[in-house]
Amino acid sequence: MNSEWKIYTKTGDKGETSLIGGTRVPKYHEKIEAYGTLDELNSFIGLIRDQNIDARTQALLIEIQDRIFTAESLLAADTSVKLKPLPGLCEEDIQLLESEIDRMNETLTPLTSFILPGGHPAVSLSHVARCVCRRAERLTIRLVENNLETMQGEMVIKYLNRLSDFLFVLARKFSLDFKATETNWKARI
Repeated sequence: MNSEWKIYTKTGDKGETSLIGGTRVPKYHEKIEAYGTLDELNSFIGLIRDQNIDARTQALLIEIQDRIFTAESLLAADTSVKLKPLPGLCEEDIQLLESEIDRMNETLTPLTSFILPGGHPAVSLSHVARCVCRRAERLTIRLVENNLETMQGEMVIKYLNRLSDFLFVLARKFSLDFKATETNWKARI
């Protein structure tokens, strides 16, 4: 018996894919857009992890990537069929982000203006991840508002909202860690 997991199945060759539960939907379906954007976010967080950053932050980013996969599965689930139990998000996941935001903020100077992304690759990648996270949040909000059944949709929205805040503060932490200049935005008026 060959238990090899094939990467190609050819089932998507006509522009459809399956939700968890087996229901076929077009690859442009709102659920696919939302969890596909989370997958993109997860990849950018992997790029952040690949930078020369501290071990504590690397471990935290692995935990966050795990939570993003959880959110992906919650959005990909077909709630109209009986499914095996899926992992879930909980308040402790959000509290972890909040406590890490507070911890990082203790070492940062207060913001006095908007800052322009950049200064170091880790800073820039954190800002890119933040932007992708905000897009995933908007797409998830649309799913919930359009009554496209999602498991824990409100909790996914809350997690993504806090995660984008975390990624912003992480970018500022990296600016400090790498002695990068934070460039303030000065509006021309």
